[in-house]
Amino acid sequence: MTIADTQLQTQGTPQSAKDIGDAWIRMVARRRLYTGMGLLILIIAFVSSVRFADESNAGHFFDRLPHLFDFLSWLIPKDWADVYRALFDLPSPNGANGVGGEEFNFPLGRVYVWGDFYIPEYFELMIITINVALVSTLIGFIVALPLSFFAARNMSPSHPLRLVTKRFMELLRAFPEIVIAGLFSAILSIGPIAAIIAVGLHTIGALGKLFYEVIENIDMKPDEGMRAVGASWTERVRFAALPQVLPNFMSYVLLRLEINVRASTIIGAVGGGGIGEELKLSISRGFGAKTVALVLLLFVTIIAVDQFSAWLRRRLVGEHAFLLQH
Repeated sequence: MTIADTQLQTQGTPQSAKDIGDAWIRMVARRRLYTGMGLLILIIAFVSSVRFADESNAGHFFDRLPHLFDFLSWLIPKDWADVYRALFDLPSPNGANGVGGEEFNFPLGRVYVWGDFYIPEYFELMIITINVALVSTLIGFIVALPLSFFAARNMSPSHPLRLVTKRFMELLRAFPEIVIAGLFSAILSIGPIAAIIAVGLHTIGALGKLFYEVIENIDMKPDEGMRAVGASWTERVRFAALPQVLPNFMSYVLLRLEINVRASTIIGAVGGGGIGEELKLSISRGFGAKTVALVLLLFVTIIAVDQFSAWLRRRLVGEHAFLLQH
């Protein structure tokens, strides 16, 4: 077909602005119809599944729905000053003369360092949680760094090695940290060691994937120059690839540190030590002041870690990476 034939065909089927507008309206109406039908099907499926679950569940979901927030009333402190006392292990008048028992035994948790100087119990547990996150992130970074170069398509020494490395990291990412922690808690007994292993293994898989995706997008011209002068694979990685990806690597490591602080808290609930274990016990026993103090300390700590990580990323990557490009 020639250009002239195309022009004649186009001229033979002219479309006015009104025809184009009508076609657009019909297309939008059809899309809205399909969207509405999809939402209706989704709502019907959701309601049906909930009704089935309600009939199959002895707890009766709909009957108990009005009591959804009853547990919050159990955790409201009778004396809000006890939140401060629980946070800093100060004696409470509500627990005087043995009244109140374990709910108000705040001074018993003090960790004495020297003489009368002590670290409040919850601060010490929070330090353990942060240490678990730091050590596991460090382990994940050290192991994931070489594995990412083995898994990257443009830097891997061999195809079989790349496939094996990718499958290995996928295996580490396949299981949540809490499952791995439960397994190692049964083997090594409860404590921070099981939490470090669980979070560290998951961090290897997560950081490895992020790292090798960054490596696959680097500029290969420096690597070609290193090849031309007879550099080994290790030298190419060290001098051609690593300088390009290291700032992004550090950014991902700091982001993973923030995630690991939260993960370490959750793992504490299954015997991983730290503040998570104490938070679980406090909630299960209905200790309002202790629960609020733990949640408050955890909230402030996560905000502090997030802000510190953001500041450090800016220092490592540079302010220009956070500015809008025009």
